[in-house]
Amino acid sequence: MHLNSIQLTNYRNYKKADISFDHHVNVFLGENAQGKTNMMEAIYTLAMTKGHRTQKDKELIRWDEKYAKIKGTVEKKSGPLSLEIVISEQGKKAKLNSLEQRKLSDYVGALNVVMFAPEDLNIVKGNPGVRRRFLDMEIGQIQPVYIHDLGQYQKMLQQRNALLKDLQRMKENERFIMLEILTGNLIELAVKIVERRLKFIGKLQEWAAPIHHKISQGEEVLKLRYLPSVEVSEQANLSKIIEAYELKFDKIKDREIERGMTLAGPHRDDLSFYVNGKDVQTFGSQGQQRTTALSVKLAEIECMKEEVGEYPLLLLDDVLSELDDNRQSHLLNAIQGKVQTFVTTTSVSGIYHDTLQKAARYKVVQGEIYKME
Repeated sequence: MHLNSIQLTNYRNYKKADISFDHHVNVFLGENAQGKTNMMEAIYTLAMTKGHRTQKDKELIRWDEKYAKIKGTVEKKSGPLSLEIVISEQGKKAKLNSLEQRKLSDYVGALNVVMFAPEDLNIVKGNPGVRRRFLDMEIGQIQPVYIHDLGQYQKMLQQRNALLKDLQRMKENERFIMLEILTGNLIELAVKIVERRLKFIGKLQEWAAPIHHKISQGEEVLKLRYLPSVEVSEQANLSKIIEAYELKFDKIKDREIERGMTLAGPHRDDLSFYVNGKDVQTFGSQGQQRTTALSVKLAEIECMKEEVGEYPLLLLDDVLSELDDNRQSHLLNAIQGKVQTFVTTTSVSGIYHDTLQKAARYKVVQGEIYKME
């Protein structure tokens, strides 16, 4: 798939922008704080309905404006598709071919993107929340129903936590009965999320391991492992996961009431990375951590291609300067000629790869963007 063009209105520091893109590589050049990353985030938001740098939608709206709009035209195997996102104080509206989508989960997946920015190194060395978000964003693109289930799970989790706090004060039979009902509902959603995460990690492992082996010149073996808060094996079927959850919640019920919070579930799970049997987060060098993050990102691209039948867009936001020549070469070789790529950088000097030398270039200056000849 390819993003042919994008139009921005009141997005971040862009008052207006209307840009057509090359189907191969597009490089945004400019000094810091000019709007390069904002353009990348706009493409990401067009795909995902939310920015990758903030959880607050109002921050995406230009200062002193009431709304922001992003429109894009996409070329897919099935034909052309127009996408539109409008963000305002009233919420978000998403349109496909001018038809408003009732649920955002009906919209997500129409355009697939893989983002790789310096903060994505935190997938390896950051906190568990970063890794859970990574899993949720990627699975949601290829299985939009996952986003719906995740949203329902978060609502159920809030209700259950509120009830657990109530039980600290009022231990009434009716409330215990309600806890059983909410626990059953939570388990029903939790097992769907965990099952999809396990399958996705299995696929990611298949692609990431050989990529990592190649980048490390045959010296390292990468292994991904899901760390669930409820013990389930990677081969467990749905009924086994349900059984494990029921046993777990029965065992920790008193402790949950005492703490006033849900102590197990997908919201407390984690993902770990091992190189040659050692946890990369704890024992890996910075080089191993970067190779692991790069391998996982390149694996994401192939996973999406396998699932949806087309390559996603690749967004490289100021990441090339974070990689040494060996990792730069592997990244650029991997995408050459097959993945539409968007790159931000202050300069391409010192990067002599054909992929960048032949790229379409754009100059970004204070929220204005110009095609360079």
